[in-house]
Amino acid sequence: MDLRHLRYFQAVAEELSFSKAARKLRIAQPALSRTVQELELELGCRLMDRDRRSVRLTPAGSTLLEETGLLLDRLEESLRRVRRAASGEDGELRLGYIGPPTRPFLGPLLLEYRNRFPRITVILEERTPERVWEMVSRGRLSIGLTRPVIAHEALDLKSLTLREETLCAVVPSQHPFAQESSLPWEKLANQPIILLARREGAGSHDTILAACQKAGFTPRIAHTPSLIGTILQYTEAGAGIGIVPESVLPLDPSLKLLPLTPHHTIPLVMVWSKDGDDPAVIAFRSLIESHLQAQTLWPHL
Repeated sequence: MDLRHLRYFQAVAEELSFSKAARKLRIAQPALSRTVQELELELGCRLMDRDRRSVRLTPAGSTLLEETGLLLDRLEESLRRVRRAASGEDGELRLGYIGPPTRPFLGPLLLEYRNRFPRITVILEERTPERVWEMVSRGRLSIGLTRPVIAHEALDLKSLTLREETLCAVVPSQHPFAQESSLPWEKLANQPIILLARREGAGSHDTILAACQKAGFTPRIAHTPSLIGTILQYTEAGAGIGIVPESVLPLDPSLKLLPLTPHHTIPLVMVWSKDGDDPAVIAFRSLIESHLQAQTLWPHL
């Protein structure tokens, strides 16, 4: 039995006429009759009572007509979903991201993505940079918005740089440095420093250490937490001066963000598997790339 048998049977059962069904299907009537007979032989029961003037469905035929309608309707819907998926209009996008750097643009970007592809289910997971890379490499995430990490080359993922962010010092509003508009790196000498743990952000960690060395001092590292938010909490508590990317933009008026000079930057990247040809992923990447080309990913900056 194949789909042809069911489609031919459905046509005859709906028309209750072999001749009308044959015209509808644009096939010869003898071929149609043979197909229905093959179906009856395979099922081991009569589906139709027919004579020269009429065709009537048997109870088995009525049941098969109902089930065939459900089956073929389901098949058509499945095929439509396949076609939508092939054009990026259906499927699932599991997006991993790091919080502060993506906050200025991710919400509006996802709203646009949902409006364009309403049948794609978007699953969001906020993780540390290391976890985003790991989960993309294992197929647990479709795509990631993150920082470079120590093992990024070994993970063999594709990446695209979205932005280079200037490193800044963050201090309590009552700190003497809070009156400055920017801060030279050398002024951090002998100050307790709070920066992201290297395992969570190798790029930023190493860039900060190199900038301090270039400014002529070895930093006094007070804390190395795993999350940017913890850096801000330590800073607000007076535990030291935090060093963070400019995208942090602390909303708390008790904190002040100061660009460090000379400027050193760290990248924000989009990563995905080299085998990432899923239409939902391709659609998201295309949306990102179009905004980068038009320079509208950060319209307010």
